[in-house]
Amino acid sequence: MAASVLYDQPGPRAKVRNRILAVATIVVVAAIVWFIISQFAAAGQFAPQKWAFLQSPRIMQGFIQGAVNTLTAFGLAAVLSLALGFILAVGRLSDHAWVRAIFSFLVETFRAIPLLILMMLLYYGLPTLDIKMTPFTAVVIALTAYNGSVLAEAIRAGVVSLPKGQAEAAYAIGMRKYQVMTLILLPQAVKSMLPVIISQLVVALKDTALGFVITYQELLYQVKLVGNQISFGYPLIPAAMVGAVMYIGLCLILSGVARYAEYRINKQPGTKKARAKMENVQVT
Repeated sequence: MAASVLYDQPGPRAKVRNRILAVATIVVVAAIVWFIISQFAAAGQFAPQKWAFLQSPRIMQGFIQGAVNTLTAFGLAAVLSLALGFILAVGRLSDHAWVRAIFSFLVETFRAIPLLILMMLLYYGLPTLDIKMTPFTAVVIALTAYNGSVLAEAIRAGVVSLPKGQAEAAYAIGMRKYQVMTLILLPQAVKSMLPVIISQLVVALKDTALGFVITYQELLYQVKLVGNQISFGYPLIPAAMVGAVMYIGLCLILSGVARYAEYRINKQPGTKKARAKMENVQVT
């Protein structure tokens, strides 16, 4: 049996030790889950009254509308974040120092301001300057600014990590810088940094929950609204569980779509042909 260079096959004692650790981990996790469930049960969180809201069409429609509002804000913010990320990344890769300084300042500023504070500044602060916007607009702008700056750094890192010979070969055959950036570097950078981009988009989807602070009626807003219903005995924990399941489902759907997109990108022959062509030009 060939041994791996990075990982030695465990011996008999190591296998026994690994099994013991695995069983102990399962027992500890099960004990924690049982403790949490027992505490909820002792507090009456599983009483039928607290879960009766699941039988109310009006409340369930509110949950669905909250999920739709969450996806609407996320969808628009995701598209705008990707566009802003490309713009900021290209600006930070400029040959002009003053351009790099401006875009670097924007990226660092948007990344430094906490997302919740940015939403509150847009929704509560700008009206003092006679600039008013809806909660939806404030959520989308804040998500775009923050996630766009993070994606810009990911895209820039992907471009910087590429071999310099590819750009030099492109310049040698007469391509201009915008052609090199858009046709050679950026497609490869996006492909190499796709897991990071996907992870940041999942974060953006979850960050829409901060919109409830500025009264945007997304999923968390509906959870809080249902949790304060006196007719159901203030079912805050049951409503939060339902909301958590819906958030998990949305994130799983997004991850599935992203994996499918990654699969389709990897299956495209154009990228391989372009890379092979550039390598041949570089060699010759």
